[in-house]
Amino acid sequence: MKVVNQIREPINNEMELFEKKFYESMSSKVALLNRITYYIVNRKGKQMRPMFVFLTAKMVSEGSINERTYRGASVIELIHTATLVHDDVVDDSNIRRGFFSINALWKNKIAVLVGDYLLSKGLLLSIDNGDFDLLKIISVAVREMSEGELLQIEKARRLDITEEVYYEIIRQKTATLIAACCSLGACSVKPESDEVETFRNFGELIGMAFQIKDDLFDYGTEQIGKPTGIDIKEQKMTLPLIHVLNKVAEKDRKWLINSIKNHNKDKKRVKEVITFVKSNGGLDYAVEKMLGFKSEALGLLESYPDSPYKRSLILMVNYVVERKK
Repeated sequence: MKVVNQIREPINNEMELFEKKFYESMSSKVALLNRITYYIVNRKGKQMRPMFVFLTAKMVSEGSINERTYRGASVIELIHTATLVHDDVVDDSNIRRGFFSINALWKNKIAVLVGDYLLSKGLLLSIDNGDFDLLKIISVAVREMSEGELLQIEKARRLDITEEVYYEIIRQKTATLIAACCSLGACSVKPESDEVETFRNFGELIGMAFQIKDDLFDYGTEQIGKPTGIDIKEQKMTLPLIHVLNKVAEKDRKWLINSIKNHNKDKKRVKEVITFVKSNGGLDYAVEKMLGFKSEALGLLESYPDSPYKRSLILMVNYVVERKK
């Protein structure tokens, strides 16, 4: 958490004020809803998304932000939280960030309704203030996240994902939300400027690097909390695996596909797959691609003068590829 605190330092005051505004934006006349939203607010994670919004806004405006920036950060958190609550229902997941999920504590029906409520609160916060440009950025992100999830489900059944399709899935599933945060930060202070698109691109590059880093964790590259081989057990196609599948001889390819389709619960076989992917350069290839996205993202910051916000964004980009979990 030390690096995260360093990244957050130049926007500490804004983040504290944001937390108050975010909690207020969830309020309802229904006591049950307030109890649940209080629970949601009190088990927040690192809060990377609002940090991206504030750091981008402050860097492009040389330190001045406005109410639109706070609303933009709130809207993205409201709508993203809604999608997480729904995800836990879809995945039948009882734990989120080490705490019980909403569906585990209050059952699926209430969780779906809470997700719908948060979504509508996010939409109304934008509409009531005429922030249609910010709302469009977020709505496009939610549409793409849904498409990315469905594309992954469609492709996972056949295990025939090319690298291009993989990039499209992770661009939509993971990168589009970080892209929306950065784009929204720029748009809140400089609407209709070229920087809105520049920072959408910046966030997308970070998101791509972030997801590849997650893929690497499955191969036990670090001592982390997540056990290795989870993606293989779930038949998720990750970049190291896709690269190796596309370069090895046909008999090895058949063995890999058979292992993932029919032996993905066999611990010994999963270990053999991990070893095979490593020894055939899968990890090295994925690391090279991840670092490529990272350096492209950093390149977009070069033209900006030095500032605490720029330094934090550089730290953030490096943290994404160097994190241990």
